[in-house]
Amino acid sequence: MGKIQNKAGVKTKLFKVKPKGATFKLKPKCIKNFEKSKSFKTSKNLKTPKNLIKIPSEENEDVLENSDEEDLNESLNNEEIKENNIDEDSNSDDEDVNIQENKFKESLAKLQETDAEFYNFLKENDKKLLSLNFSDDEDEVDSEEEIDELHKPEGKLEVASDESDFEDESVKRDGRVVTLKLLKTWRKDIETDASNKTLTTLIKAFHAAVLSVSADNSQDISEFKVEGSAVFNGIIQVCVLELGPAIRRYLKISPGSKQPPHKCKRFIKIKAVLRGYFTDLLKILKGVTSPNILTVLLKHLHYMAPMLVSYGNVTKSVLKKLTDLWSTSEENVRVVAFLCILRMVTNQQQSLLDLVLKMMHLAYVRNSKFVSTSTLPGINFMRRSLVEMYALDVNVAYQHVFLNIRQLAIHLRNAITVKKKENIQTVYNWQFINSLRLWGSLLSMIYEKPQMKPLIYPFVQVCLGTLKLVPTTQYYPLRFHVTQVLIDLSSKTRVFIPILPFIIEILSLYDFNKKHQKVSMKPLHFTCILRLSKSQLLENGFKDALIDAIYSQLLEYLANNSSSLAYPDLTLFVVVQLKQFLKTCNIASYCRKIKQILEKIEQNSKFIEKERKSIQFNLKDSKGIDAWESLVINKGTPLKEYYENWNKLRTIKRNKEATGNDKLGEYNLPILKKGVINKKVSDEKVELFPSDSESEEETQLKKKRGKRGGKNVNKKKKVIDVSDDFGDYGDQDDIVEDIKLDDW
Repeated sequence: MGKIQNKAGVKTKLFKVKPKGATFKLKPKCIKNFEKSKSFKTSKNLKTPKNLIKIPSEENEDVLENSDEEDLNESLNNEEIKENNIDEDSNSDDEDVNIQENKFKESLAKLQETDAEFYNFLKENDKKLLSLNFSDDEDEVDSEEEIDELHKPEGKLEVASDESDFEDESVKRDGRVVTLKLLKTWRKDIETDASNKTLTTLIKAFHAAVLSVSADNSQDISEFKVEGSAVFNGIIQVCVLELGPAIRRYLKISPGSKQPPHKCKRFIKIKAVLRGYFTDLLKILKGVTSPNILTVLLKHLHYMAPMLVSYGNVTKSVLKKLTDLWSTSEENVRVVAFLCILRMVTNQQQSLLDLVLKMMHLAYVRNSKFVSTSTLPGINFMRRSLVEMYALDVNVAYQHVFLNIRQLAIHLRNAITVKKKENIQTVYNWQFINSLRLWGSLLSMIYEKPQMKPLIYPFVQVCLGTLKLVPTTQYYPLRFHVTQVLIDLSSKTRVFIPILPFIIEILSLYDFNKKHQKVSMKPLHFTCILRLSKSQLLENGFKDALIDAIYSQLLEYLANNSSSLAYPDLTLFVVVQLKQFLKTCNIASYCRKIKQILEKIEQNSKFIEKERKSIQFNLKDSKGIDAWESLVINKGTPLKEYYENWNKLRTIKRNKEATGNDKLGEYNLPILKKGVINKKVSDEKVELFPSDSESEEETQLKKKRGKRGGKNVNKKKKVIDVSDDFGDYGDQDDIVEDIKLDDW
């Protein structure tokens, strides 16, 4: 190892000269130590001379190896003398550097004047650029060039092209591009031979399609790359149409068998891939808003539902999304989502039914807070479908019904005892009323089960307590909603419930002779109303709606009990109150309706008394009474026949109001018209919604005024039977094959 002594007297290690025939390499430590020495350093304005360290030739290697430190010092001193001689040559280069520095400073000064913000930005973020020194940079470059010369490799290295490296990285990152031609081959393979390889490749392509649509796909890596709407739609179509049958063929599951997939031998090979497919399908369901695409995907999920038995965690998340669609989406999507839930629960009834019932009940209560003409069909659908779900297992349903009726009773008790506005509002709201409707329809459906019969009495008590809580005029609509629930329950279960007093007492509590202060052109309906406002109480439509509600509920309840053995005794109190109302009421239209129902009640009571004369059994014989009532039902009663005919007309009227057919009639379109058209009609101004509260004198005066009119203006209108327009909706296609990317 050779050593050198610099001017400061510090000995510095240089390098070791290798024997003859070896290549020369300079160690990094030697370079650093040599650069620290003063002999290597130069002034700022001077270039570092090239070839400062000369590689010895082969002839002098042995001499250098045996030389002393003094000889090396002499050689280095000679090199310093040469440096002084180079100063003269470097002066010319130094002048060029100064010129460049002056130009750079002038450009910086101009930049400060023209764009001060950019100059301050450079000053804060890149100070080295503003204080640029040309000589130092050149020195660094020269030193780097010297080091590069010292570190030249022995031979040429083989380096791959940059293009191949880029292609390999892009294929790893983006994956194989899926084309329509490749997709056709996959479809043929999966139709003919459903092997493990074809299923996995198609599911991976589906995963790539989901990644191309999803927003956050930075962490997910796929083997395939999907570009373009045609390829995307093609992958979705192949998976929706062909993947389910292919998996069944691969697992060898017959169409009619209920064998779970995890019990098949080949299921282990596709278990992980199939889990990923269901998670991707769930992602699409969460992101899609188009009802057409949702129905297609839900029908596919309905076909694949038995395969979800093997994935518990995925099944729960899928059920949560299906419950959301069942409660908030459009009509077609709601129906298909409910069918998916029903199929998944029937395959795993014991483990999932309790969870599904909780989620569906919470969704029903949450989405029944506000009732309007637009939300009412959805609420009714949820109630009917939820009743079917509870009817699957009576033991599970009993626990849910008991707890919920108990919760309703607690709210009612707090409202009765405390009597504050906040507590009353917990009872008098749509969620409470819709809950009563739900449990009433459920009890009326499965009342024959021995587990559910004990729950009828507490439910009826909760309903009667709700009626008695605030018996004011403003809450008359709520009263009719609750009494309708009790009427339906009594008609289905054949349980006697004292409903008539709550309906009849309105005739004595409210003064129908009082004149209205406001005239409204629109009729008032209690279907979507719980509480009436002060302005609605002053309208003429309020009294009309009140009489119509009393008339319809009296007729329905008495028609359901028209075949009872105790019908004359049951209606005795009703007949007395109706006659009393006719004495006090002065409005002809109201008296006409009450007289009509009174006549039908008396006619039916005479019929039952006539049939009771032929009774030969004891009144304590319950079986004999049931047999006699069944005979009367088969024979038919006058009140029941009248109610059926009246109910048909009422349903047609409701359907017309729901579809807006009355509004269409204003534009001279064909309307439904019954009876004979009178050719001679006076040219009088007819009100669109005449008030029934007018007296007979007022109507006669209007007729007299109408007779003074001139020509007959009324023309014949085309009569068309539109009763078929209110039928069921047409069937939907099973699978929609053409899916557009714009809908996603």
